This record gives sequence, C-alpha cells and structure tokens, in this order.
Amino acid sequence: MPTRENLAAGSPWIELRTSPEDWAAADGGVLLRLLGQALWIRTFEEYVLELAGEGLIHGPAHSSIGQEGGAVGSVLPLRSDDFVNGSHRGHHQFLAKAFGHVTTAKPGTLPELDDEVRTVLRRTLAEICGLADGFCRGRGGSMHLQWREAGAMGTNAIVGGGVPQAAGFAWNQRRSGTDAVTVTYFGDGAVNIGSVLETFNLAAAWKLPICFFIENNQYAVSTPVSEATAEPRLSARGLGFNIPSWRVDGMDALAVHLATTEAVEHMRAGNGPTIVEADLYRFFHQNGPYPGSAFGYRTKDEEKSWRDRDPLEQLREQVVRRGLATAEEIDASQDEVVKVLHEIGDGFLEPEPGGKPGQRRIKAEAWPDPDFVDVGVRGDLSELVGGRYEEVETFVGELADRRFIDVVSDVLARRMETDEKVVILGEDVNRLKGGTNGATKRSLELFPDRVLGTPISENAFSGLGGGMALDGRARPIVEFMYADFMWVAADQLFNQVAKARHMFGGDGKVPFVLRSKLAAGTGYGSQHSMDPAGILTTAVGLRVVAPSTPFDYVGLMNTALACDDPVVVLEHVDLYTSTGTGPVDDLDYRIPVGKAALRAEGDDLTIISYLSMVGHTLQALEQVPELRADLIDLRWLDRASLDWETIERSVKKTNRVLIVEQGALGTSYGGRLADEIQRRLFDWLDAPIERVTGAEASPSISKVLERAAIARTEEVVTALRRIAAS
Repeated sequence: MPTRENLAAGSPWIELRTSPEDWAAADGGVLLRLLGQALWIRTFEEYVLELAGEGLIHGPAHSSIGQEGGAVGSVLPLRSDDFVNGSHRGHHQFLAKAFGHVTTAKPGTLPELDDEVRTVLRRTLAEICGLADGFCRGRGGSMHLQWREAGAMGTNAIVGGGVPQAAGFAWNQRRSGTDAVTVTYFGDGAVNIGSVLETFNLAAAWKLPICFFIENNQYAVSTPVSEATAEPRLSARGLGFNIPSWRVDGMDALAVHLATTEAVEHMRAGNGPTIVEADLYRFFHQNGPYPGSAFGYRTKDEEKSWRDRDPLEQLREQVVRRGLATAEEIDASQDEVVKVLHEIGDGFLEPEPGGKPGQRRIKAEAWPDPDFVDVGVRGDLSELVGGRYEEVETFVGELADRRFIDVVSDVLARRMETDEKVVILGEDVNRLKGGTNGATKRSLELFPDRVLGTPISENAFSGLGGGMALDGRARPIVEFMYADFMWVAADQLFNQVAKARHMFGGDGKVPFVLRSKLAAGTGYGSQHSMDPAGILTTAVGLRVVAPSTPFDYVGLMNTALACDDPVVVLEHVDLYTSTGTGPVDDLDYRIPVGKAALRAEGDDLTIISYLSMVGHTLQALEQVPELRADLIDLRWLDRASLDWETIERSVKKTNRVLIVEQGALGTSYGGRLADEIQRRLFDWLDAPIERVTGAEASPSISKVLERAAIARTEEVVTALRRIAAS
C-alpha cells in the first residue's frame, strides 16, 4: 500500500479579525487618523462623482467609495520613503499616501486640513479632470496618478500592469540598504493575470520587500469572484509561492491596519514579500455614480448588506464611543472638507454660457496648452551633453580586429565598473559562463552580484526592470534571449516602459535598456526568428538602436546607457561570431543619437539598411560593380532618432532608394520608412522606392524553408541587378 502524508505550506496563512477589545485597546491617535483621512477620501470621491454626473470629467471616474478602510488602514503604517502603486481604481490609496506624506499626527485631534492637504486635494482633483494643475499635468486623469515625492509611484489602467514595476521599486529599496518597503495594490480581477503571478514568484525567490495588497471587491466589473476562480479566498495564492499571507475584513479599517502592520514588520526585517487580502466592496459600479444593481449583476439587498458595514461609519462610532472626538467635531471636519472641495472646484469651473441654470464648464485657462500634447514623449537628451563622441575616423585609441560578442561582453562590464547603478537581468545571464552567447561573460567575472538570473517570466522581469528605472536608483539592462519574446512582455514594454515618461507628465526619467537577439537563419523556427524593428518603432517612447560593427556596438551601447529614455539595443546572432574593427581598451566613447554611418558611396542609388544586412549589402555591391551606391547604415531606427540629414543628402544626389532588411514582410520596418521618405522627398525620386525583405511567412525549422523566408546577400544581388538593368 502506498503511504500518504498531508503536506503543509511553507508559509503561514492567517485570517485576522478584530474584537471589541481590540477597538478598545487601539491607539486613539491611530483611530483619529484613520477616521480623518477616510472622511477626506469619502468626501473627495463624492465630489468627483458629482462632477462626473455633470459631465465635467472626461473619461472614467472609478470611485473607491466603500473601500476607504482598506486604503487608510494599509497606508498608515507606511513612511514617505515607502512606495505604493496601484490600479485604475486608485484615488483612495493615492490620497492616503499623499496625506501621510504631508500631515503630522497631532495627539488627541482629528487631522488638520491645512494648506498642504488642500494642495493635495486640488492637484488630485485637477488631474482627474485632466487639467494642467494636476500631478501629471492632466495627462493621467483618474487612472494614472503619480507623486514621486510622496512615494506614490503611479496608478495604472492595465489590470495588474503595475505589479511587476513594484517589484523593481522593492529591489532598489533593498539594494540601497534601507528597510523601506513597497505596497502594490490590485483587485480580484488581477489575481488571475499572468504578470501578477509571475511577480509573486520572482519576489519570493529574491525575498523582495513587497506587499501584494489584494482588494477583493467581489467583482471584476460584473463578473463575481466565484465565477472567475475555484478558490475565492484570493490570499490562498500566496501558499503556492511560499509567501506569508493575511486575510482580513476590508470594511474594518483597524483589522487592515493591524494586518498590514504585521506584514510591514515582516518585510522591514528582511524576510521577503507578503500578501494581504482585504475583503471589501465598492458601493458603485465599475465606473460612474450608479450602483452595480442598476446594471443587473448585483442585488439591492446585497448592496445594502455591505453598506450596513460601511467602514467610515464603523470608525465614526468607535471614535465617538471612546470619547476621542464628538459627533459634532466629526461633522465639522466633514463640512470643512466639503467646503474646501467646492472652493477648489469653483477655482477652475465657470457657468456654461447660454446653458441651463447651474450648468458649468471648465475654465479655458485651466486646460493644458494643446502644444503640450507631444512634450515629454521622449527626453531632450540633455543628459548626453559633454560626452566624448567618436567615429572610427576620429578615434585615437588602439583598434584591432575584434570578435563582436567579445566587445559586447567587454563594454557591458566596463559600464558596470564605472556606474554601480548598472545591473543586468534576464534568463541564464548568470550561467553558462556569460549567458547563452557569452554577452555577460566579463560582467559575471567582475560583478556577479549585479548579474541577475531570472525565472522564465519576461513580463515580470521586464516590468521589474521598468520599476528599477522609474525609481532611478538603478540602470537596468534587461535581456530577452530572443526578440520574439517581446510579445510575452508586450504590456510591460509597450504599455508601461514606453509610455511612462509621457503618461505621468513628461518629466520622469526611464533609464532602461533592453538587449534583444535576432536569430533568423539559426534553425529556431517561427517563434524565435523575428526582426522586431518594425514593431518596436511603433512605440514612440522607445529609442531603438541596431549596431552592425564592434566599434559601433561600444559607442551605441554607451550612449544607450547614458540616455534617460528607454532604449532597445538589437543584436543579430550572425554578428556575434563575426570580427571587425573595434577598440582594444578604450571602451568609454559614445556615438551620437541620430547619427547614421555611410558604409559605401556612389551616385546611382541610395541603399538603406541595418544590422547584419549591412554586411550582406556590401557583399552584394561587390557582385554588381556596375552599380555605385551610397550605403547608409541607419544605426538608430526609431522615428525621433533617424538621421534625416544623411538620408536626404544621399537621396537628393542619387534620386533612387532601395531599403534592405532581412525579416518578414508583415512586420517590416522598411514599409514605414519608405512611406516617410516618399512624404519628405517625393520630388527628388525618379522611381518608386524598392525594397528587399523576407517572405510573408515566418522562418521555419526546415533549413530550405528558412532560407526561403529570409533575405541575405543573394536577394540583395537580385534587386541590384534589376535596378542596374532598368
């Protein structure tokens, strides 16, 4: 007979409940702060819904009414150097963190609504209304609230989207030698999102000081938790990742406070992540001033049963019962915040000319200037001023024939040597004597503690790198083993890292570098062989660079790592074992953003290419000597960094263009480039722009079919002979 043994989870799972004795013993100052801040939040949210009902808020108004106990209870144990981030429904947590930053507890009294609190209310309300005075200058609105000074690192419209970044904040906090922690807030809908579960695993494996705070508000829009999962006690997820977890009544602000205090103590002691699940209820629908019952997915009886447990009323009753404040004092505090909010609103509202009685509109001067629309999509590159910029022709150091991958390894290690903020993370980067291709060999030898091998979880570790960069105490170099893996991490790369600077007001730096390998021709098939340039360059917040020589790799990587914008560095596996001119020991020069290289010169044709196809094109030109061409190696591929001066000068000389790339037609980079050239230089073209690309299909495993799917020297030769004959 087999033997069976009941197994136990490695970490505790606790349900914490308060008793009347707990309320009687609770610190009076804590109860007053909980009540005062919850009262401010509730009144603020009611005013937001009032404005939304008048059509004065453009976009959603995700009310947190009913959930204030979870916010104030969990934020009160935090300091200003602790971080929070959250979801689309994040007004309450943002305000609680901001209030905690600007207020000082005064024994025996409700919190004072002073000028700093008034400023927080004004700027938060302005942001939700999309106005210039908002924390993000009106760009974020209800769903994107950030005030870095207070440790409020940003709420997020993508369900679960901010969770991986919070792990990056926590990594930076731990590495900085502080006992600061991060709390990331998300709802029941996010618990089943892959990036959230990936981050649970990564945070536990690395013992990061992060609390995963689950607001279980019973419904993901209209879908009840019981339909979304077989285990509706969502904190049970922690057991599978060895994360200590607490489950509390989220309508009980004191219970939330006690549980979060225990979780914070666990994290400050260096014991790794925690989970707190607060069972609570949003009194209104997903968005707007109507209850869920108005949409048929909740009953009025259910809503009443939760309203009868209103966290604000419980706090009020307990404070009055203990004689900490009178009902009249509490009412006066509420009247004060109502008055202040209406004064704030009156400051940016005015009667609608010709409108109905009482109808209002936003004052014209309160809106952002329309010219601000693109400001901050990228930085101004002022951080690069004063660097030493070189080309092979100007370089006075020793040059030699260098293997491409050796130069990659050397320059990464050199930057780690000169800047302790640089860290490398990705799959297997800390193994195999330098990763799968040897790129981290030297870094691993010199700085093994800053070369971080990750689980196979691109969403989590790319988001973690994004969080490191947003916080600014690290400069992460994230590696995707293959470019195709960007699809797995698409939310973090395109929705988060690429948009963060602009979305949060245009001032924040995002010093994030992604290295990614192109592997067409290696037999790895259609899911490991794409050229991502055409996709990556659709994200205007990303800079994209494609080095084709060892010398260029050093200069371009150095520029990428000095840049405060996110930069993707594309590397072709064909180049790794190739050799070319590169520096022997001077690894500190840069190559400017927006500067292409002219690899060949001629009057008949302008050829534009990048990466390994530059070498293939040079080989093709040798085989078609009757055609003399300018060959432009773009180096920088993103729209903002293209070297139009070099392109225009060449096209005006040759009057004909051929764009050469290796990858599939459907994700082509050259299609968009051709369109832009025609718009800018149509009058200088004597013939339609020609293109060399791969086939429509992705490369296959079959050697013959793979070769048929990609472009190399032979396809360029064919195009050149066709042009020469025309």
